[in-house]
Amino acid sequence: MEAKGKSIIFSAPSGAGKTTIVRALLASDLPLEFSISACSRPVRGEEVDKKDYYFLGINGFKEAIDNDALLEWEEVYPDQFYGTLKSEIDRIWSNNRAVIFDVDVYGGLELKKRLGDQALSIFVMPPTREVLEARLRSRKTESEEKIRMRLKKADEELSMHTEFDHVLLNDDLDRAVKEASQTITRFFTK
Repeated sequence: MEAKGKSIIFSAPSGAGKTTIVRALLASDLPLEFSISACSRPVRGEEVDKKDYYFLGINGFKEAIDNDALLEWEEVYPDQFYGTLKSEIDRIWSNNRAVIFDVDVYGGLELKKRLGDQALSIFVMPPTREVLEARLRSRKTESEEKIRMRLKKADEELSMHTEFDHVLLNDDLDRAVKEASQTITRFFTK
């Protein structure tokens, strides 16, 4: 199973369950390593720099853009930048592992465009928009205004699922993880 030089891109609206699925895959025996994204926002809760994100701050992120240090990046919300450092991809591939991304839909499409056949893009589809909203609210980490902003963005993102290589319905977590694992294994062996 050849993983070096390959990438797995998981994208979905916030609350669809992509992070939970990615964590389950990372705990499996697949040769995957998580790509830690860079961001401009401050640390939330118990997040750790260089583990959860590379917390660059706004000026640091803009400097990374100017230095062409990012494979992809996006200003998701005003002054909230997220992206992928080229050095992170090189680090993982040098370990003979495939990169696994947990990114928003726009970042996922940009990564697929840049990585081409080296990448498998997977869109995690929530069972319904109502389930998505309930998941966002159950987190109890964001204001009502932020939740409404995320739901508005989710409506746009859900319409883009056909642009991905594989759509993974997350209506049952165990089934979704199993299907994702099988899809990735097929990608590694072709």
